[in-house]
Amino acid sequence: MNHPVAFNSAGAQPEAISPAPERVLRDDPQQIAWNHDTDATGQFSAGVRQGEPGAWRVRYDAHEEEFCVLLEGRMTLTADDGTARQFSAGDAFVVPGGFTGVWENHSRVRKHDAIMALAVPAAG
Repeated sequence: MNHPVAFNSAGAQPEAISPAPERVLRDDPQQIAWNHDTDATGQFSAGVRQGEPGAWRVRYDAHEEEFCVLLEGRMTLTADDGTARQFSAGDAFVVPGGFTGVWENHSRVRKHDAIMALAVPAAG
């Protein structure tokens, strides 16, 4: 039977992650992720993520989107065309599929996130 999943510390092990070194533009934006749920297909996941100050290049696949709610901190997303959006604790936003640009944490950022990465059928 399926049940709702609470985003608390019980049951989610922290995983240290960081952007690939060639994508890092400033500082050392180390991150910790607590994955609270992944669906049976592996295409959807949700949890809590915390990142240290820094800036790095991001590239979302066309079939990948991320919904975020900032719990603490301040950050900016700057698209490759120069359009920048700042977000701080309490803000919610979606990073759409196909987005490319720079993610910059101005302070430690902690967020709830939900990521949908749809599998694309092979052409055939």
